[in-house]
Formats: sequence, C-alpha cells, structure tokens
Amino acid sequence: MVRLSLDEFTVLAGELVDEIPARLCRNLNGGFAVLPEEKREQEFYIMGEYIEDDMLGSYIVFYYGSFLAILGNKLWEEELRETVWHELRHHLESLAGVDDLTREEMEELARFRSGRSARNQEF
Repeated sequence: MVRLSLDEFTVLAGELVDEIPARLCRNLNGGFAVLPEEKREQEFYIMGEYIEDDMLGSYIVFYYGSFLAILGNKLWEEELRETVWHELRHHLESLAGVDDLTREEMEELARFRSGRSARNQEF
C-alpha cells in the first residue's frame, strides 16, 4: 500500500475500528480519533495511545504523523490494524483492572535499552 493522505488514513482507521465488536468498546466513551501530528517519547514514535481523562473519558488516538515518519510507503493497513488492537488491549485491561500490556512494554523497553547500552560499550 502506498503512502496514505491524512484523509485516507482516517477512512482506513474508521474501517478497522468498525471491525471491532461493539462489546469490546464498552466504556470507550470518547471513541477513536486521528490526529495529524507525530508524537515522540525520546527516540520512539508513538503510533497510538489509549487515554483516560477525567473530563474527556476514555479514548484512543492514532498519530498520522508517526505513521508517516515510520512507514513511508509500506504496510499502512497492517501497522494500523496492529495499533488499533494494541490500544484496545490497553482499554480492555484497564476495565479489568490489570496493566499487563504496559508491564510488557516497560520490560521490552528495558531490554532494548540494556542491549543498546551493551552495544555502545563494545565500540
């Protein structure tokens, strides 16, 4: 799939979200949103984010600019589908009172950083 415009990305996101059974979106009262910008935390691009806000409720955001920066002309639908389900897992775990995915992400980040640190020491 070639690079998507923001409008095409938004349509694709809507189509993928529509594949989700409604029961899995329970209490996701802010729904899903696409923002045009990229989001980064240190050297990492954030593709999507599950947010719980006292005023706005629970919602999922996809960052078009992050997809654009990382993917160029490759695998947009596959990456977006993976991001939809990843962020939905954060929501479902929040409903269940667990945070396993966040723990897994932190462990993966720690392994990445320790591996990078070890590689830097070799040179």
